[in-house]
Amino acid sequence: MVAPARTHVVLRDPVHGDVELTREEVRIVDTPEFQRLRGIKQLGFAYLVYPGATHTRFEHSIGVAHVLDRLVAAVNRRAAADPACRAVADDERRLLRMAALLHDVTHIPFGHNIEDQTGLLPRHDRPERFAAVLDHGELGVVLRQLGVQDALLSILGEDRGAVAPYLRQALADTIDADLLDYLRRDAHYTGLELRYDSRVLDYFRIDAASRRIFVDCEKNGMLREDILSELLRVLEIRYHFSERVYYHHAKIAAGALLSRMVEMALRAGALRAEDLQWSTDQSLIDRLGALDLGDARATERLRRFHARFARRALPKRVLVLPYYANQERQQELLDTWFRPGHPEPRFAWEDAMERAARAAFGRDLDVILYCPARAMQLKEARTLVRFPGSGQRILPLQHFAAEIPRLRDLEESYPRLWKLYVFCSEEDRDVRRRLQAMCLEALPKGCRNVLVL
Repeated sequence: MVAPARTHVVLRDPVHGDVELTREEVRIVDTPEFQRLRGIKQLGFAYLVYPGATHTRFEHSIGVAHVLDRLVAAVNRRAAADPACRAVADDERRLLRMAALLHDVTHIPFGHNIEDQTGLLPRHDRPERFAAVLDHGELGVVLRQLGVQDALLSILGEDRGAVAPYLRQALADTIDADLLDYLRRDAHYTGLELRYDSRVLDYFRIDAASRRIFVDCEKNGMLREDILSELLRVLEIRYHFSERVYYHHAKIAAGALLSRMVEMALRAGALRAEDLQWSTDQSLIDRLGALDLGDARATERLRRFHARFARRALPKRVLVLPYYANQERQQELLDTWFRPGHPEPRFAWEDAMERAARAAFGRDLDVILYCPARAMQLKEARTLVRFPGSGQRILPLQHFAAEIPRLRDLEESYPRLWKLYVFCSEEDRDVRRRLQAMCLEALPKGCRNVLVL
């Protein structure tokens, strides 16, 4: 007797345990476009600070599919008992799992550094990026053969109102399958004791009337304080990771070096945006080290940056201008030097400071003016909830901020993570101290540096 063909493949994930993939999903995973994600670290340069943080977007994507399936199972259990709630149909579940696998397939190496800081490229989650990648090579062939390409583009790409809101929310909301996987995964690989109770997944619902996902915080007319507390715990963990990992100063310094190399290469035409889309972390770094920018001085600077990167000689902080000390100057700083796609004023400022340093110290120094993010905001508060007293209405968690002190605290804390940095290549602390005064003098009057050298 011939044994029936297996319909699922079981993978062992260090975060979630056994994870099942269907044969269709394995076809997607086996494409070169998806396998490229093995070479894209989830946390970029965080491994320079947390040596275990070398996990990639490959395993994260598989983890998101697993978390999403648990969320869908919870939604469907509730829908079976409550006519006001909607279930996810089998064909929708199939699409959602595939979308979960592919939600990060457009990521470029060190994408947050390159996209968010330089503004030379659109974000990885733009519709045109998904349209290009989901139609590319073997992945495009597989998706067309499975008959899912257009549907996946509707979920992941442009929202034309053709799909139910919950199909997009499941992967693009504020507390969603993506966030719930990467918080758990980042904690595992950094070794930080930051965990939420996965029971929070059991309270996701789909409102039958609006077809939107929400978290039910009401039972028998009373507030489920345990569920609210767990939602806040998820948001607090996200904040703690931002504070301790995502915006750690050493990670920022490495990102400044890398993004500046890419920026120089793109502006010189020695590197194209399409090259980044099909690169891995290491292949991009290797390519940058071999490029000729067509200008001897620029090429020599690129090689110097690459050599520093290769030996982990990260640039040193000269100035740190945080939000809390520069709130009134923040917008002026951003408008002057960090307008997306307009790096010329920033390059000119750096060049002027390097010339001043050469005159003052008799040797060449590299100076980098860097802002890791234009703005910090608590976007997570958009998560929809149902609270007692709101009837059947579902509202953003933000709506209840006045009643939730912990949420108000997070609202106030996120903007305070914003900083502007000046880095340089100089090791000598006395030289950096003198350079600090020179750089501060060259910034708008009233800027306050908090770094003591």
